[in-house]
Amino acid sequence: MSDFQLYLRVGFDHITDPNGYDHILFVMALCAVYQLKDWKKLLILVTAFTVGHSITLALATLKIVRFNTDLIEFLIPITILFTCLLNFFRKTEIKKDNLRYFFAVFFGLIHGLGFSNYLTALLGQAENITLPLFAFNVGLEIGQLAIVAATLLISFILISFLKVKSREWNLILSGAVAGVALTLVADKWIF
Repeated sequence: MSDFQLYLRVGFDHITDPNGYDHILFVMALCAVYQLKDWKKLLILVTAFTVGHSITLALATLKIVRFNTDLIEFLIPITILFTCLLNFFRKTEIKKDNLRYFFAVFFGLIHGLGFSNYLTALLGQAENITLPLFAFNVGLEIGQLAIVAATLLISFILISFLKVKSREWNLILSGAVAGVALTLVADKWIF
């Protein structure tokens, strides 16, 4: 297995790992207001998130940016909760998503700092981190797209076959994710 394949796999496994479910929850929260027909908008949104976390992941891994790990671990569930709150007040028809794109990039910056500790530990004292960093980010993106696909498939089944209204699905998914995010915030409140 090449280094690229190794770090691609590590990135994919990191985002899809059930033990790191905060990132899975964030991607699910991004998906809550979308249906299968909106896949292009959602792809752009998730890629905007990837751009954000790729920037800070690179900066932190290169030790250009330093941060308080406890603060980042506290802010990650806040980003999830905030995304769910945006979903609660979303109109049924999605017109312009500029604000959502902005928040996706901004929250990606925060999540990238969360990913960086893991990647930095893996890289150790490696001299050239460009290829591993790129491969890790590609793996993260592929993992996120797998989460998006699964969430959109569930949404499609519920809305198309079980006749759940899209607004109700948004509230159910966003409410469940917000509930878990609130527990994560409470767990990390004291840092």
